[in-house]
Amino acid sequence: MEETGGASAYGASLAGGGFDFSKFVRQPQTIVRLLSWIFALVVFACITTEGYINSPHSSEAMCIFNQNDSACHYAVGIGVIAFLACVGFLVLDVYVPFMSNAQERKYAVMADLGFSGAWTFLWFVCFCLLASQWGRTHDIRGVPMDAARATVAFSFFSIATWGILTYFALARFRRGVNEVTIPTYTEPPPDHHTPYPPTYAPTSYNPTTYTPTTYTTYPSNVPDMQQPPFTSNLQPQGEYQPPNY
Repeated sequence: MEETGGASAYGASLAGGGFDFSKFVRQPQTIVRLLSWIFALVVFACITTEGYINSPHSSEAMCIFNQNDSACHYAVGIGVIAFLACVGFLVLDVYVPFMSNAQERKYAVMADLGFSGAWTFLWFVCFCLLASQWGRTHDIRGVPMDAARATVAFSFFSIATWGILTYFALARFRRGVNEVTIPTYTEPPPDHHTPYPPTYAPTSYNPTTYTPTTYTTYPSNVPDMQQPPFTSNLQPQGEYQPPNY
């Protein structure tokens, strides 16, 4: 069943939200799957325990549905596979919220959708086959009628439960496709008619007039205030005379 409230993908909360067992058990999808598991158990259990009896003139055990062993084998096969599939999909329902990849969730929901739809049809065929063979069974001496009727009835109930599971899986798939659809950016096609892209179109250019700078001239009759080069005023001394002690 689809989750309500909070971010989700394919009918389950996003990874990291934790697992609430009480909420999981109360989900309509979980309840219907448990009912499908019980119905499948009843169908193949009734046939394997009381579905074969010995006729008065033979020691070989024959199917109670008009002595048609194919009908019993078909019902047992469908029931056993449905029983195991319910267990597997219950485990998958628990594991789906921990899947961080939306593509993996999509495959899980698609598997549930495909299997549930197929088993809805197969249970319909099983019900029609068992009901037809039971209607043709005239010799009911020693036949466990309650087991035969329970098998036919729970085959019919299984059509309803697996049909509901198919509807739930289809709703989850449709919702998941809408949730994971994210618009992606598409590069616009280049425009070959304009020399520049529209985002980088050049602005109008206004040239400015250059005005040369004028310099002020000074008169040339100003005396030169530069100092003459350094000259030494020391007078030359004579020969060095050592002091007298």
